[in-house]
Amino acid sequence: MSHFDVRSAARPQPDQPMVDIADYVVDYRIDSQEAYDTARYMLLDSLACAMLAMKFPDCVKHLGPLVPGAILPGGATVPGTNFELDPAQAAFNIGTQVRWLDFNDTWLAAEWGHPSDNLGTILAVADYLSRRELRDGGKPLTVHDVLTWAIKAHEIQGVYALQNSFNRVGMDHVILVRLASTAVATAMFGGGKEQVVNAVSHSWIDNGALRTYRHAPNTGPRKSWAAGDACRRAVIHALNATDKGVVGYPSALSAKTWGFYDVAFGGKPFAFERPFGSYVMENVLFKISFPAEFHAQTAVECAMQLHPLVKDRIADIERIEIQTQEAGVRIIDKTGPLANYADRDHCIQYMVAVPLIFGRLTAADYNDDIAADPRIDALRAKMTVSENPQFTRDYFDADKRYIGNAVEVFFKDGSSTGKVSIDYPIGHRKRRAEGIPVLMAKCEAALRANLAGGQVDRIMALAADPARLEATPIDQFMNLYRV
Repeated sequence: MSHFDVRSAARPQPDQPMVDIADYVVDYRIDSQEAYDTARYMLLDSLACAMLAMKFPDCVKHLGPLVPGAILPGGATVPGTNFELDPAQAAFNIGTQVRWLDFNDTWLAAEWGHPSDNLGTILAVADYLSRRELRDGGKPLTVHDVLTWAIKAHEIQGVYALQNSFNRVGMDHVILVRLASTAVATAMFGGGKEQVVNAVSHSWIDNGALRTYRHAPNTGPRKSWAAGDACRRAVIHALNATDKGVVGYPSALSAKTWGFYDVAFGGKPFAFERPFGSYVMENVLFKISFPAEFHAQTAVECAMQLHPLVKDRIADIERIEIQTQEAGVRIIDKTGPLANYADRDHCIQYMVAVPLIFGRLTAADYNDDIAADPRIDALRAKMTVSENPQFTRDYFDADKRYIGNAVEVFFKDGSSTGKVSIDYPIGHRKRRAEGIPVLMAKCEAALRANLAGGQVDRIMALAADPARLEATPIDQFMNLYRV
């Protein structure tokens, strides 16, 4: 932290990173068809994740108004429920649903995270604004409008993540959800560039949540509602800037001693690899097959390939070698007792053991009843996890963005399965043609498990007709998910 200096009280010009966000959110026109195509799948997949989360009581208990009875008739709706809420609390609800199972899209770089977390804010605000407009004789927002805001939120979160590691200074990646959601929500509420800058400055002054709840020995379910919390806070900042006209703090980042850079980032300014466009949505990673922390996705694929070779020889296994990226070692290499499902879905050893034994990895496999199978911990105890430097290099390569893992099983008789190595998972951009049909099957299965058949048929018919889907008023689209 810098030494305290006496400074003039004259207000400086706003920090350039905040100005750049405002310019992008207000002025930039998205012209990438690939970005819109990917965003449609992202929207459908995220709401499928929200529906899947409704099967889990620990998620459902967080839903609804913050204070019992504090509903808002005509407010924003919450998928899978009949709640109508103010947009801030609806943002928390939707953000929590989308994120609960760690099954929504992912972005990996110097920082990691889940850009579709921002849908908590975007869907809540869009639905609220549309219902308000309809009451007042105006026009509702459409799904296309939502996709545009989602592309921009993905871009802000993802571009910041490329070269700025918040996790290395102990902060959780949801700081970038709050940032991106604050910016787009302010514009959605009608704010101009000045209001966006003001709102974003408040987001930075909030500083960041600690990553304590994501790591042993404190891993716990807050990690599943942390993004919803960021979404809720973003709506509050946006409303303060647009409806209440709160002042901003132009050097919230750069102020000596008291600014974000000095307080939280070691005095370093942010670094940027590229200007804002639509790069992040085009390259986002889908979690298609497994609800697993993304650094382990290809490790799970490797284990699935090895399952037929080991399922009848579990007791004969001597050791298992896992190679991963540096980030994988740092985040999900975890030994010893695992306290709860949140511990298990961030343990690469657990996520490899289950498919080796059972030939599957589902959200239910993190529950206590499955974890009680003694074979899982017995296999975990036989695993070693190490960094493969090539996986790390490919992880940071802007033209690759791989997430490689390798798994090899060795038996007591001296034989082995041979090493299975996968550079990038089915949800990677380079496997889009292969992945999208599987993604849509995931979506339909999730909907049919949670909604009436007629509702699902209407949603899937819209999904098959992109032009009609994008033209659908967002309030009508959200009504398809009500129960």
